[in-house]
Amino acid sequence: MDQERRKTIVKEIEHWQRSKLLPEQYCDFLLNLYLDEGETRAPASFTGRAAIVVKGASAKQWLLTFGIFSLICFVVLYFNVFHPLLQIALSMTGVYALLFIGQKYRKKNESVGLGFVGAGMLLMLGSGLYMLQLHELDAWGWKSGLLSFCALTWVAFGIGARIPLLHLCGWMASFLVYAWLLANNTESPAWYEIQLYWLPVSFVFGWCSWFVQRWTKPAASILFIAGALAWFMPELYAALFADSMSGIQLALIVKIIAGGALLFSLRKQWIAWVA
Repeated sequence: MDQERRKTIVKEIEHWQRSKLLPEQYCDFLLNLYLDEGETRAPASFTGRAAIVVKGASAKQWLLTFGIFSLICFVVLYFNVFHPLLQIALSMTGVYALLFIGQKYRKKNESVGLGFVGAGMLLMLGSGLYMLQLHELDAWGWKSGLLSFCALTWVAFGIGARIPLLHLCGWMASFLVYAWLLANNTESPAWYEIQLYWLPVSFVFGWCSWFVQRWTKPAASILFIAGALAWFMPELYAALFADSMSGIQLALIVKIIAGGALLFSLRKQWIAWVA
């Protein structure tokens, strides 16, 4: 049997084994038939591959691994006593490292890479909130500033790295900052004032979706979704921050009917923007 055909059969049997299409012992028996004498197959499980990597690691790699682990433990244990500038620098270094690793891994495994990117973005937000609490900066301006910075970063990185979910999370964070700003600078707004706070935002996002669709369809889709969410933000804002909740159910029903009618009448236009 020629070499290429034998390799194809071995790959197919390994696929059966990973997919549980055949019992483990049958797959092992078939693989022993088609493997050359002295040839070993790569372990199918993650632990098996990890064991081979650990077994083949050199002393330099072991020292480097334990050195990095010790450095991380040192930074975590003594983070509170560092100067605030050093704390910021260490946090941003960790965020950059996770984003860099995530982008490298996305070429091999998209889900693993996105996991690292998500961890980096959460580290940015979590470390920022922790440092604000550590230094007793409890004013809403500090927290809204941090969330604004995170929102801009998520939007920019989401567009640049083509991660639509991160792009959308950035706009949702910006909505939260806007709602927080309104809640701290307005007193008992009327229902029509709340509508005026948010409805123009929805139309602006719709216009931006139309404007950018000629260059990037994914970004246009996210802007369209953000605009649709902003359409219903007055009711959510009223439920969370307004003193009176009367009329929210009626307003929500009217908004759903009006939004559905608007989408239906303009379906040929907006589908072309996001499709």
